Amino acid sequence: MSRLLTAAGQSLVNCHECGKLSRDELVPRGLQARCPRCAAIVHRRKPASVARTWALVIAAAILYVPANYFPVMTIESFGHREPSTILGGVDELIVSGDYPIAAVLFFASITVPMLKLIGLSYLLVSVQRRWQGRPRHRAYLYRIIEYVGRWSMIDIFVLSILVALVQLGSLATIEPGFGALCFASVVVITMFAAESFDPRLIWDNLHERMP
Repeated sequence: MSRLLTAAGQSLVNCHECGKLSRDELVPRGLQARCPRCAAIVHRRKPASVARTWALVIAAAILYVPANYFPVMTIESFGHREPSTILGGVDELIVSGDYPIAAVLFFASITVPMLKLIGLSYLLVSVQRRWQGRPRHRAYLYRIIEYVGRWSMIDIFVLSILVALVQLGSLATIEPGFGALCFASVVVITMFAAESFDPRLIWDNLHERMP
C-alpha cells in the first residue's frame, strides 16, 4: 500500500491556458513559473481560490433575493403598466396551461441558481474542513455546477428577444426591470465562482492509501 501520488507532490503543474503538464522548478523559490509551451503564468493551485469563491458566492446569494423580488420586466399596454417577476411569470404559465414551459422556467431560473449556490458552499466547506469522504462524488458535483451554470440565462435571453420584438409604440411595450439586472448578475457571478474554485483542492486533503 502506498500513499496516493499527486501532480503537486511530484512538483508538476498544469497550465490553465494550453493544458500542458510540466515540471515546476521556480515556484518553490518564490518566483513565477511559466509554461514552456505558451509562456502563461502557472500555479500549483489557483491563488486564493477559496477566499475568492466565497466572496463571489456571498455576493450572488445577496443578489438572489432582489432578483426574485423585483420585477424582471414591465409590460405597458394602452397606458397600463403591469410588472412581472420570475415567479409571477411561472404562475401565469401555469394558469394558462403551459405546464412544461412553466417547469422549465422554474427549474432554470429558480432551482438551478439556488442549487449552484448550495453546491459551491458545500464544496468550499468540504475543502476548508478537510473532508476526505467521497472525493469523486464532489468532483462530479463540481463538473455539473460548472456545466449547467450558463443555462440559467434563459430568462435573460427571452427578455432580450421580447424587448426587441414587442415595441408597438402606444399599443404595447416591454421594458426590462431591476430584477432582470440582479438575476443576470447572479448567473454571471456564479459562473465566475465556479471558475475560481480549484477542484484539485478536493484531493489535496485526501490521505487514503491505494494499492
